[in-house]
Amino acid sequence: MAEPSDPGVLRESATFPPETIAEIQRAASEGLYDIRGWGAKRRLPTFDDLLLLGASLSRYPLEGYRERCDTNVTLGTRFAKQPIELKIPVTIAGMSFGSLSANAKEALGLAATEMGTSTTTGDGGMTDEERVASKTLVYQVLPSRYGLNPDDLRRADAIEIVVGQGAKPGGGGMLLGLKVSDRVADMRTLPAGIDQRSASRHPDWTGPDDLTIKIRELREITDWQKPIYVKMAATRVQYDVQLAVKAGADVIVLDGMQGGTGATQDVFIEHVGIPTLPAVRQASDTLQELGMHRKVQLVVSGGIRSGADVAKALALGADAVSIGVAALIALNCNRPLYLEDYAALGTAPGYCHHCQTGRCPVGVTTQDPELEARLEPKAAARRVRNYLSTMVLEAQTLARACGKSHMLNLEPEDLVALTPEAAAMARVPLAGTNWIPGLEASD
Repeated sequence: MAEPSDPGVLRESATFPPETIAEIQRAASEGLYDIRGWGAKRRLPTFDDLLLLGASLSRYPLEGYRERCDTNVTLGTRFAKQPIELKIPVTIAGMSFGSLSANAKEALGLAATEMGTSTTTGDGGMTDEERVASKTLVYQVLPSRYGLNPDDLRRADAIEIVVGQGAKPGGGGMLLGLKVSDRVADMRTLPAGIDQRSASRHPDWTGPDDLTIKIRELREITDWQKPIYVKMAATRVQYDVQLAVKAGADVIVLDGMQGGTGATQDVFIEHVGIPTLPAVRQASDTLQELGMHRKVQLVVSGGIRSGADVAKALALGADAVSIGVAALIALNCNRPLYLEDYAALGTAPGYCHHCQTGRCPVGVTTQDPELEARLEPKAAARRVRNYLSTMVLEAQTLARACGKSHMLNLEPEDLVALTPEAAAMARVPLAGTNWIPGLEASD
């Protein structure tokens, strides 16, 4: 008789593996959809599916210790009187005070300032700590309008109109009551301790032409000084980019489905939107077709983790990238500390996605004073600064190897793909061939 552990006896279903069975049974017991933080966990095409072609005989590499590879980028050159000058092409994405602790927001601002880059507010308005810590601060205007006021618009260095977020295209933000402290509630004009759900679209919009009106209103409020960004989730990229350019955006921020969130439905995170890899190429190609590439800057976010990701995104046409989850990991997210607190959440370091609970063991995504105190802003800022510095050094190393004296000189010709799927999405040749799926091969 075969033992129960014999693979010939025990065979899981491909359609209903154990995790799917567990989710069906949870839903049957609770009658509610699952809400969690972080980003998609399913395997998706990423920048790991691309390789850079370093220089050898047919290309001339740069000497890393003697020849410069510049990293600066200017955002908002189209209409703004005061474009944003950044020393590096890596920015900090919008994450709200409420979703993050005040200490986390301050630490991100301090790190961005040290590195000569920008950070972004998120839903719920601007805190004084964040404004003081951030030399360059982008102020988000979201459908909720929580915390929005003209004075803070003028205090900001750029304005980002949020149309969509990569983790939840077509959906609004969530902040569960456990994180709606008295201060958060006061900033958002909400009752404390009550779940907050943001609108999925701007209340004064009935169509894309209203974006033109909104951009003009914001320019008039800020005397045409501040760059206006439009942030969109990666879905119908070609059409959305065309409409944003037509409406007068200075900068387009494109968020792929690997982008994280403080809280939303798991079904959104895993099943809506497209990955960052195909999205960036669609956006840059659309800008080139419009004659607006490098005139309207493109910032790409969603799953950016390393200097290699940065270099590949720039090679596909981005002017800069933005990081969210990676910055939180640098702060201490999922670090193996306070193991009993992770266990109390039913998880462990490296697997935690419980941002929505407000019980973050390391003080990043919480409003609990005792937990928040575990994140010391200056020490946390130093970790994020080190991480950003490493990313930039890695990206410079790769750009020099491709013979580029500026990171923005990277181009699709510097890339090949490891899989036919990645080759089709990024529109670069499959490695070792001149074949781009969907296009005729060149001779």
